[in-house]
Amino acid sequence: MKDQRLGLYVGLVLVIVSLIFMVSCAKHRDVSETAGGESREAVEKAGEKAGEAGEAGEAAISEEELAARKKAEARQAKEKAAKEKFVNENVYFGFDDASLTRKARRILSDKAEWLRDHPEQEVVIEGHCDERGTKEYNMALGQRRAESIKNYLVNAGIDSSRIDTISYGEERPVDPRHNEMAWAKNRRGEFRLK
Repeated sequence: MKDQRLGLYVGLVLVIVSLIFMVSCAKHRDVSETAGGESREAVEKAGEKAGEAGEAGEAAISEEELAARKKAEARQAKEKAAKEKFVNENVYFGFDDASLTRKARRILSDKAEWLRDHPEQEVVIEGHCDERGTKEYNMALGQRRAESIKNYLVNAGIDSSRIDTISYGEERPVDPRHNEMAWAKNRRGEFRLK
């Protein structure tokens, strides 16, 4: 009797497992077909074609984006170069003189244009001298040089509140040698952005 029950249980388990297997296969078959009766394979092929078309569109967009990025990078590089030129191009003065030369006015004209294009930018003008003369005299001369530059920029339309001046006199030479070439380099106005 026990053997019959055991056989019945085993048979019942086999029937249940068979039913589960058949239901599972039926679901798998349903999933492999779409609502329109198309096979999964056909749907995958259509998806691949759409993906290829999308990639071609992305490639075209990428080329446009790349061109735009290159233009933006070129614009940034040009802007950076103009800013560096503004800061690094000094104005030079004659011995014991605070008047602007023709070359200095040309340089300042370019600087005024750059400042007009960048209304948010403020600048400090530093006046420098060579080592000849007393420290006090050179501090005053450096200030006159810085003020001479500021006056030019203000007359060119730059708001004076955007421009500060300072004199370093002979304290910060570019060239520490004691000859005319060095002194000519040290008689200058420098520009520092705030």
